[in-house]
Amino acid sequence: MKRLTTILFCLVMAISVSAQEQRKFSPEKFQADLEAYITREAHFDQQEAAKYFPLLREMQAKQRAIYARMYKKEKPSGDAKCAEAIANYDKANIELKQLDQTYHKKMMKVVPASKVFDAMKAENDFHRNMMKGFQHGFQHGFQHGFQQGGRPNGPFNGGGKQWGKRR
Repeated sequence: MKRLTTILFCLVMAISVSAQEQRKFSPEKFQADLEAYITREAHFDQQEAAKYFPLLREMQAKQRAIYARMYKKEKPSGDAKCAEAIANYDKANIELKQLDQTYHKKMMKVVPASKVFDAMKAENDFHRNMMKGFQHGFQHGFQHGFQQGGRPNGPFNGGGKQWGKRR
């Protein structure tokens, strides 16, 4: 009986550890899934993808640096410091938009504008549906917000409001 209990306990622990490992977030897998989704939705061929994704990754790295400045963890003490933090936050938001504009122009030099547009929509849908997956538990992950056939239930597929408008 002790042996059976020990074996059962070990089995339950192994299943638990396996389930936890499946729920860990992998930035590399996330980026690979994002790029595969964008490639499919924007109908990139290999040459277009090879030109587009280095620019996208470069833009994302610069965006992360700006976000790191924007979202400091501690609230400044005093109104003057808070006003300065708000002004810096606003400047960083403007910097983000200018960065977007700069990289979108670069992207349109290497890939047709219609495909850049499709890629932007696909990236937006991908992120939105990933968040839906997180809301419902990471075990459902990326696939949760998608219809059969891999198409998102998003605003560009008849599933919501138009792009750029808040839900």
